[in-house]
Amino acid sequence: MTAVANRRSIMTLFADASDPIGHAVRIVLAEKDINVEINFVTHETRPEDLNDLNPYHGLLTLIDRDLVIYDPQIMMEYLDERYPHPPLMPVDPVSRANNRQIRYRIMRDLYGSVELLTEDNEASGAARRAVRDNLLAVAPVFTRHQFFLSDEYSLADCCLAPLLWRLNHYGIKLAAQARPVLKYAEAMFGREAFKSCLSSFERGLHNA
Repeated sequence: MTAVANRRSIMTLFADASDPIGHAVRIVLAEKDINVEINFVTHETRPEDLNDLNPYHGLLTLIDRDLVIYDPQIMMEYLDERYPHPPLMPVDPVSRANNRQIRYRIMRDLYGSVELLTEDNEASGAARRAVRDNLLAVAPVFTRHQFFLSDEYSLADCCLAPLLWRLNHYGIKLAAQARPVLKYAEAMFGREAFKSCLSSFERGLHNA
């Protein structure tokens, strides 16, 4: 596996162009202005190398010389430590733990329903309601902080923004009381890093 990875002279990311958590990793790469080769692949077009590099046969894979990472949260923390400016994690241990916990909840409470959201059945309806209700529940947070539970932009924002970008695509409509969430979303979408890393599929979600 190491020999295969070492053939790549620059950092390489394999990702599905429509995957929201892969989008989050690309946001981190863009925020850090990291020189990276991004290859959008599907299960049909994936190179044979990935079968050796990713033991779970997932598409999202980051290769940095002899290092291969296939968990998105580990990818994002590695990138933040490897390229510390601008920092996307707090410095002190308590705040870092809180940031990890926030991202855990984003993944569990919101991304846990993503696979169901594009279907048209009873389970997808329940998933849409769950995402909508979770976003409504945290809406007051965005009246107290500029970013998600923080006054500093962080990996938590990188995780949340791709899902908010896809709300219309998922058929999720937020009520008026979610206005703080929508205002926050527009601020995230306006960041240069966010705009620069959009795939053609992702740009199409708002250009349709």
